[in-house]
Amino acid sequence: MFVLGIDPGLSRCGYGVVRRYGSDLAATAGGVVTTEPSLPIQERLRVLFAELRALVEEVRPDAVVVERVFFQTNARTAMATGQAGGVALLAAAQAGCDVAQYSANEVKMAVVGFGSATKDQVQKMVAALLGLDEPPRPPDVADALALAVCHLTAQPLRRAIEEATAGAGAAAGAGAAASAASAALAGVPDSGRASALGPGGRAAGTGAGARR
Repeated sequence: MFVLGIDPGLSRCGYGVVRRYGSDLAATAGGVVTTEPSLPIQERLRVLFAELRALVEEVRPDAVVVERVFFQTNARTAMATGQAGGVALLAAAQAGCDVAQYSANEVKMAVVGFGSATKDQVQKMVAALLGLDEPPRPPDVADALALAVCHLTAQPLRRAIEEATAGAGAAAGAGAAASAASAALAGVPDSGRASALGPGGRAAGTGAGARR
């Protein structure tokens, strides 16, 4: 299974591709898409979209994972990051890929084991999990690879939870319907239930030629 992780950014958008072989993970590609700061915002977004769309078409991942940004101290940076993330989601959706989003804390929990891990700890663990001699550079690539690793490790658990939830919901719905039907029947006298049918199961008050 191939997963493309994208660490969104307007000036620097990191990407990393991770493939799962059984229980082993391996990085197969990684890099950074940059846009020229002097260009108008709409042109920068157009360039980023074109590059990401070409990347998705080249890699053909089974899923694309984009970081979900909850908070940044710099409002301008947060807006640019959100715009870049939207472009990445659009490129993935147009290609028909499955899409997932994780927050930085969710990635840290999946990769390191605790949400307060530092970037350095995340990068070192990514290198260890992917069998790399040293942490990926630049950090944008390491973050993108961490997103892909997070999805590959979290996906089986998410799928099991979704299946269990769906099964429980279906069972509860069936039980509620059966209870409602029993309650409805219990409230109707036996003569009332039988009066709709005449002898032999034919509708009361109708003959063979009454059907229209």
